[in-house]
Amino acid sequence: MKTANVLLLISVLLYINASTEWPTHTVCKEDNLEIYYKSCDPQQDFSFSIDHCSDIATHTFDVKAAMTLRHSIKKLYVKLAMIINGKTVLTYSDMLCGPGHNKLIFCGKKKGERLQYEGPVTLGIKEIPQGDYTLSAKLTNEDDVTVACADFTVKNYLDYY
Repeated sequence: MKTANVLLLISVLLYINASTEWPTHTVCKEDNLEIYYKSCDPQQDFSFSIDHCSDIATHTFDVKAAMTLRHSIKKLYVKLAMIINGKTVLTYSDMLCGPGHNKLIFCGKKKGERLQYEGPVTLGIKEIPQGDYTLSAKLTNEDDVTVACADFTVKNYLDYY
């Protein structure tokens, strides 16, 4: 019996290590707006949710996000890209953490610590672009190592006019 349990455990661990894709998670699915995400980091998934998807259009909405750090954060950079039909149409990058430049509460966290944020987020845009597209987000530290990476699929059928 012990041998069977050990073989089962080894099989599960090998299957998990052989898998290179995380599942697609649903953030929200409402009448005119659907948002999904999938971690593009083969080593780590994370949790992310929005209380009310319809609040995104009001500019400020509440989110919950959590993960365990695999790498320390002394400096943190974000790279964002909007992709439509496989083509990058918009890019943005910024430093989020650094000496005297901390925009986030988890700057300075160490490897193994749990990152958790629950609170308001403001996008700074007037409306979510209509259509189907992907937002690719990648956070890297001072060593250019991936801290978190995700591809968000957005399907917005809301007509603002």
